[in-house]
Amino acid sequence: MGFYQFDPTQDARWAEFVGIHPNASVFHSVGWLNALRSTYGYEAVVLTTSAPDQKLKNGLVFCRVKSWLTGNRLVSLPFSDHCEPLCDSVPELNSLLRHLQTVSENEGSKYVEIRPVNLNFGQAGEGIEFLPAATHSLHILDLRPDLNEIFQNLDKDSIQRRIGRADRAGLVEKCGRSDDLLKDFYSLFVKTRSRHRLPPIPYRWFQNLVHCQGEALEIRLAYKDMIPVAGILTLNFRSTVYYKYGCSNAHFNRLGAMPWLLWNAAAKAKSNGAVEFDLGRTEEGNEGLLTFKNHWVAQPMKLLYWKFPGTHSPVSADGWKLRLAKLVFSCMPDRLLTITGNLIYRHIG
Repeated sequence: MGFYQFDPTQDARWAEFVGIHPNASVFHSVGWLNALRSTYGYEAVVLTTSAPDQKLKNGLVFCRVKSWLTGNRLVSLPFSDHCEPLCDSVPELNSLLRHLQTVSENEGSKYVEIRPVNLNFGQAGEGIEFLPAATHSLHILDLRPDLNEIFQNLDKDSIQRRIGRADRAGLVEKCGRSDDLLKDFYSLFVKTRSRHRLPPIPYRWFQNLVHCQGEALEIRLAYKDMIPVAGILTLNFRSTVYYKYGCSNAHFNRLGAMPWLLWNAAAKAKSNGAVEFDLGRTEEGNEGLLTFKNHWVAQPMKLLYWKFPGTHSPVSADGWKLRLAKLVFSCMPDRLLTITGNLIYRHIG
């Protein structure tokens, strides 16, 4: 069996393949890959058994992350909640994984990381040496029932009543992709990250997302007396809408703007024919966010990230580094946090 690599942002077969494969997501899209390259310089590669002159029948997309600070590695995909290998059979997947292990060893990569949704990934065959590296929860709201039924299934106190409170507060919602909306969104985003003592993602990432995703991206902002109080950014791909980023002004949290924005986005998604509203991953240990999302989807999916070479511990070996980094960030003023974000994110993908 032959193996081939190609640039998915230049080979038209990838966009066509992603457009029809049932397991493809927005994170496989050319727009997402272009935004990663434009912002962080990551080289996107697809590994396949289909020759260059053949129609694609499978593909495992990853990025080469090259960093003097954190080491060189292959990640499928950086800053993506999940990214399923697009294979229709277990033998195909096993062949690609074994070859990817060889590629990693030949290149001297620190590790390979795969972020599949399918938990059967862990049942791969002989010679597959990936092991669990991190555990997350994935909340996906089913939009197929009647809209009123969906609403009634949401937590009455934490979601339904807060949506009603936002309606009564006279919030104004603005939607789109304009520069002014993006600036207001990012201002709230910086405040939110500062509140959690974390560096904000670079502004240019959001600019590139807007440029590369086009009409598939939507920013929603809630205003109270012309003051932006909360915002979300969603991405649309086929029949799924993805909630990717959210932010708020804590002084106005009592108004219920975040649940209101999310509900408005979900309702619009359903009216446009979407069948799923992907609320994204939640890291193990983030109890506040997990509780909030559980009020939308009571039974989240388990999401495992896998690494080669791996350890036998399901806890990331880099966990202590993250805790140390957060301790350092907690001592930084807001302006230095923003500068730090511009410098470090390309090293942590």
